[in-house]
Amino acid sequence: MVHNDIELLINDTKLAPTLRSIAQSVSDGKRITYDEGVYLFEHAELGYLGTLANFVREKKNGNATYFNRNFHIEPTNICLYTCTFCSYSRLIKKREEGWEYTMDEIMDIVKKYDDQPVTEVHIVGGVLPQYDVKFYSELFTAIKRHRPDLHVKALTPVEYHYIFKKDKLTYEEGMKLMMEAGLDSMPGGGAEIFHPEIRDQIAGGKCSGDQWLRIHEVWHELGKRSNATMLYGHIESYWHRVDHLEQLRKLQDKTGGFQTFIPLKFRNENNQLSHLTESNTVEDLRNYAISRIYLDNFDHIKSYWPMIGREMAQLSLAFGVDDIDGTIDDTTKIYSMAGSEEQTPALSTEQLVTMIRRVGRVPIERDTLYNVLQDYSDVVFDDDKEYKGYLSLPVLS
Repeated sequence: MVHNDIELLINDTKLAPTLRSIAQSVSDGKRITYDEGVYLFEHAELGYLGTLANFVREKKNGNATYFNRNFHIEPTNICLYTCTFCSYSRLIKKREEGWEYTMDEIMDIVKKYDDQPVTEVHIVGGVLPQYDVKFYSELFTAIKRHRPDLHVKALTPVEYHYIFKKDKLTYEEGMKLMMEAGLDSMPGGGAEIFHPEIRDQIAGGKCSGDQWLRIHEVWHELGKRSNATMLYGHIESYWHRVDHLEQLRKLQDKTGGFQTFIPLKFRNENNQLSHLTESNTVEDLRNYAISRIYLDNFDHIKSYWPMIGREMAQLSLAFGVDDIDGTIDDTTKIYSMAGSEEQTPALSTEQLVTMIRRVGRVPIERDTLYNVLQDYSDVVFDDDKEYKGYLSLPVLS
């Protein structure tokens, strides 16, 4: 069915020749160019993009939609940097408005999940001098000592660049030290938009796009995996997005170390860019789809349900997305401050499985590295509730 849909596009004489050519390239498994990526953003309609993105998605991952059982810890929301898009951080001079967890307090959060079957802790937060190489090395070691099977996915190049510079360590020295301390993988945050024309305006002062990419490259050279993100829908142009995707695609060609790409929607509450209008649903779905089409060497595209809402996450599964992250507890501080769609602190496994099933996809529980833990195709729950906030009818056949 999916192959027939893309054939219809290839043979549709009403489509612009460039769109028919791109459809043919995607059908043949050929890479689209930078100029074609910009063209898609500027000229392609949503239905066309959904057909191409779903073709790529199903070619790579079939009908599977992945999730995991995880929880988040933000050690602090106090930060040295003043990113204009950020609703989360507080300046040091307004310390009383934020939080700064001690090592013991963070470990207390970890221990709260001792009797739960979570597989990953995701750690990321503000940048402060006391959260240095020594602190994080000891934290990762303490987590591994307490619960060796828990996957530690922690910190972005923004934090690593700062703490390594402070301790006069090279990226190679610093990332090896983090690995030896117990770091298992890196999240994709802090990427924002790589091009300095935009990055200097929205995230001036913190690591550059080149430095972000280099730290991930060093991590990949150690044989480790990481994710990547892009913050979209603010002051950037379409070509800035494609430039961002192009740089990720080039690094992935070189290292193969990226697992997942996560487009992050700019939210306009409580920040210096609150005057901007947020992108609408159509634009969000177009962005997911073009990301899936362009990043032909990435295995997975993720939509982050706490940021965009459950119904939007369901819709994204028809536009190239094959992962909706996880159960996610303790995370809404970051996203609710920015005006996210979700105020729910977590979803149960049953809720995630139901969410995926209702749009005709197959729920697959994974670990952080995409090893399959359980296929929920035939699992029947004792209490299959009508959960609110879900699409109730399938959007896929």
